[in-house]
Amino acid sequence: MISPTPPRSALFVPANRPERIPKALASGADIVIVDLEDAVAPAAKPMARQALGDFLETASPGAVWVRINAADTDDFLEDLALCRDQRGIAGLVVPKAESTRSLAQVEALGYPMIPLIESAKGLDHLDKLARVDGVVQLSFGALDLGLDLGIESGSEGGDWMLNQARYQLLVQSRLAGLAPPIDTVHPEFRDMGVIERAARRAVEMGFGGVLCIHPHQVAVVNSAFMPTEDQLAWATRVIEAAEQDAGAGQVDGQMIDAPVMARARRLVAAADRG
Repeated sequence: MISPTPPRSALFVPANRPERIPKALASGADIVIVDLEDAVAPAAKPMARQALGDFLETASPGAVWVRINAADTDDFLEDLALCRDQRGIAGLVVPKAESTRSLAQVEALGYPMIPLIESAKGLDHLDKLARVDGVVQLSFGALDLGLDLGIESGSEGGDWMLNQARYQLLVQSRLAGLAPPIDTVHPEFRDMGVIERAARRAVEMGFGGVLCIHPHQVAVVNSAFMPTEDQLAWATRVIEAAEQDAGAGQVDGQMIDAPVMARARRLVAAADRG
């Protein structure tokens, strides 16, 4: 299963650039995803599998996640064959997830899975995909999903529509008992203000993390999922007040009930993670 503390930052690194994997592992990302799919040109995929296999021969247990190719590609079964019985793999990211049958094929390897929802069909089947054995978290690919839906990338209307997909991922994750979903990648890696705002929106929307495509994004994303000083101070006051008063206490004019205590404990747990 996925870590008891789900990833805030999930950093992709191309499988055909194995020299980047140690750098990615040292980036501070909560998980590193070695990518056999979009980051690798079709002609380079056999070489990428070989490079990943070489890395896994000496990798620490559960060192990396792997994004395999989609089930409707010629590379899918070859990727599964490569990943079978690899102690260095912590889990598999499954792109363009649309059918429970293909997820069951992946699950047969015994790894935790993060399906990527990247089509209207994937959204339509989301409730079933979320409940496949082995699925521990959901995510989505905004570019592929937007292309499939005819969304104008980067537009206000397009963003509004993608937020409807986010809502579905959040609700289905909760109903299926999964960790909060991971937000899509953001291509900007020079302007950290853009990444910070996107990560903060992900926090506000109830997401658990963000997919990253560059090491520069990692620290900004991790920081966004940390409570602010004001939030942590409030949480500390709530917990202290509750410990001192077995009745219905209050902090800052707010009654301390079960949901308030749960939020306070969640903020403290996030701060303790560092």
